[in-house]
Amino acid sequence: MSHNNNSFTLSLKPRKQLLAVAVSLALSPAVSAQEPAQQRAERSIEVIEVSATRQTENLQDVPIAVTALSANELEKMQILDLGDLESHVPNLNLHVGDASNAVIYIRGVGQIDSISFNDPGVGVYLDDVYMGRVQGSFLDVVDPQQIEVLRGPQGTLYGRNTIGGAVKFTSAKPTDVTEGYVDVGVGNYGLLNLKGSITGAVVDDKLLGRFAMASSKRDGYAENTLTGEDDYDKDTLAWRGSLLYQISDNLSAYLVVDGSDSSPNHSRTPHRETAIYSVSQGKMLPVGDDPFKVNVNYNDLESLETSGAALTLEYLNGNSTFKSISAYRQMDYRTHLDLDGSADSSFGIYNFEDQDQLSQEFQWLYNLDGMSLVSGVYYFKEDDLTFGGAVAPEFFVPLGNDVYFPFPVVNAGLRDQTNTSSAIYANLSWDLTPELGLTLGARYTKEKKQVSSRGEEFAGTGVNSAEEMERLFGTGVGYSPTGYDAEQSWNNFSPKLSLDYKLSADHLLYASTSRGFKSGGFNGRLTSFAQPFDPETMWSYEVGSKSMLNNDNVRLNLAAFYNDYKNFQLSRFSIDPDTGAFLSLFENAGKATIYGAEMELSAVLTDALTLNMNAGYLGGGYDELIGDFDEEISDKRELVNAPKWNGRLGLEYWMDLDSGSLSWSVSASYRSKTYLTVSSSEVLAQSAYTLMDMSVTYLSDDEQWQVSLYGNNLTDKEYRQHGFDLSASPGVQLGYYGAPRTYGLNLKYRF
Repeated sequence: MSHNNNSFTLSLKPRKQLLAVAVSLALSPAVSAQEPAQQRAERSIEVIEVSATRQTENLQDVPIAVTALSANELEKMQILDLGDLESHVPNLNLHVGDASNAVIYIRGVGQIDSISFNDPGVGVYLDDVYMGRVQGSFLDVVDPQQIEVLRGPQGTLYGRNTIGGAVKFTSAKPTDVTEGYVDVGVGNYGLLNLKGSITGAVVDDKLLGRFAMASSKRDGYAENTLTGEDDYDKDTLAWRGSLLYQISDNLSAYLVVDGSDSSPNHSRTPHRETAIYSVSQGKMLPVGDDPFKVNVNYNDLESLETSGAALTLEYLNGNSTFKSISAYRQMDYRTHLDLDGSADSSFGIYNFEDQDQLSQEFQWLYNLDGMSLVSGVYYFKEDDLTFGGAVAPEFFVPLGNDVYFPFPVVNAGLRDQTNTSSAIYANLSWDLTPELGLTLGARYTKEKKQVSSRGEEFAGTGVNSAEEMERLFGTGVGYSPTGYDAEQSWNNFSPKLSLDYKLSADHLLYASTSRGFKSGGFNGRLTSFAQPFDPETMWSYEVGSKSMLNNDNVRLNLAAFYNDYKNFQLSRFSIDPDTGAFLSLFENAGKATIYGAEMELSAVLTDALTLNMNAGYLGGGYDELIGDFDEEISDKRELVNAPKWNGRLGLEYWMDLDSGSLSWSVSASYRSKTYLTVSSSEVLAQSAYTLMDMSVTYLSDDEQWQVSLYGNNLTDKEYRQHGFDLSASPGVQLGYYGAPRTYGLNLKYRF
């Protein structure tokens, strides 16, 4: 298949469970359709309530740079997973990485590495529960209430690994009215999406329930010419159930359970961006012209399963609110990755990971006229067992002058890691005058990491698969055992100071300074010795304004910031000059200064036309690169995933019909040149590009039926999102590309 696959291929293999749910939702006699709309609402800017400060407030009253998208906006903008948020939030880079991991950078701060020893730089929260691993954090958007993206360090209220910001996914809560929807979507590349949700009272006035399920299947965007099969296909099932129990007038319990299963036929394979020497063929293999054609032999496994449960107890007593948030989550991930980009067995990487986490948070919220306090204690414990290594019997090392030295690499490493974090925090907001407000926040955190790491070699033993090494590890079949045990603790104090001033009821000015923190750890790719790295810290200074203009028909939010970033953690790939062995190092690499500005604008231009626009600017760079980084080139390194300019312009036009309404939406999003690797490789750097999207939606007069036709990346732009610079060893650079042109049709029925 070609990446210009522009046909609808309906391979009807949806899961039986989802079909059963969809049929029961559509036929259930217990539900009734919503009443027809008597009159269409006047077009207006949607009022959004956010929980960025851990209490519900109007978006325009919160002195924080936050983008919030409601369920209605997420649907209109065809946001199907977290990656689709990227163009809707200024200075946000968000895409799926090399190992089903969420790569999230906000204002140039994040983490590109997918391995479990390293923590994310931007926290992802699902219903107020922090997700400890980047695998499982690239969420599909299933039955949301809204998504909030908080920009800048959230060290006081959110704490753990939110040095760059936080992404908050809030699922839709149960209602006392019985209602729901069924959504069916088809598209090119054999896309078939099925979604359904139902909610209502289980016991009147006491117990409310909600259940949602979604299935998504499509063929791969790329073709593996070695096998003739697809590459980068999708096959996911996700579900969520919730119960809201009103125990008394003052006490409620909210339980959410969820699960997901992603089992495509193949892992995602990068495109070979530079020539590589083939040991088996004895020659250089050239670069392919089509980034959606690969030729690889180790992309046959990709499996990611997640599940979790969260219980929130809430007790109201006068001006106080007490909350308890108890949560447990687990994740199981297995993959084979072909990182030589060729049909040779030169650099096949595997990763088998089992992770579970337990968290407990107690909150006390206190409100009086002119004063509010959010305080609490937090505990988090995570156990992660990762088995990984290389299956590379034709591994080779470049020695220069087109001379290569081949030798087999078949090895395994077992890492058992336990992470614990405990914190106490308080955030006080106080109205000094009717116009002037002061916020003081502080969080004290104690973190500890314990790791036991073991390694073995299997080359020459007749063991040639990851699964065999997993079965035989530690039985004496392997040789040259290595290992270490290590632990370390860190303490951190993260304060915040903010002033806000109400020029009027519709205009807010604010200025703030805050400190962010991300934990240290041990390089998990090494098994011979413990290579520790220290925590990251960042002081951020921000000024901004939030305004409603033109009789609330225009919302304009502005922010400017300056970040002093220290001890940032960078991974790099190298080669041992003495042994020729491949080295993956992870180090505190120095200091950086990052500054920039952001603008978000929504405007009702006419009764029929709405404008949505955002823009971001990023400046600055590395002040110092230390460790083994080459001093001669350190001043030429660029920040990762930090385009200088980014933005989006969208227009939506409504037309009321005799029966229903029709809306058109068109948008263009732009990103300037972006460096995707720590090495600042020009080969892998993505030049500036623009993506065009469009949709047309019909909504029936009773608002029960909705039909949408959409197209994304209409110009079929080829653009890299992610890269690996392995030029040191095994001698290749690899690029991961974003989705080509896609289009589809959605039919939704509400009842």
